[in-house]
Amino acid sequence: MKYTVILEKGDSSFGAYVPDLPGCIAAAETKDEALALIAEAIEIHLEDMRERGETIPEPHSFFETVEVAA
Repeated sequence: MKYTVILEKGDSSFGAYVPDLPGCIAAAETKDEALALIAEAIEIHLEDMRERGETIPEPHSFFETVEVAA
């Protein structure tokens, strides 16, 4: 499965979250570290859901970018 991951750059770190998996988050000093950690977090999140007998949600979020004049 492929889930949309949203990255947010802070003053000194990057945060990541998955809109289709509430509570699935990660933070790191670099973008690459944040992506690696969110991938691991997704796997753990899905494993936990399976163990609890919950239905794994199909990915339904997507993204587009919109350019506007500044």
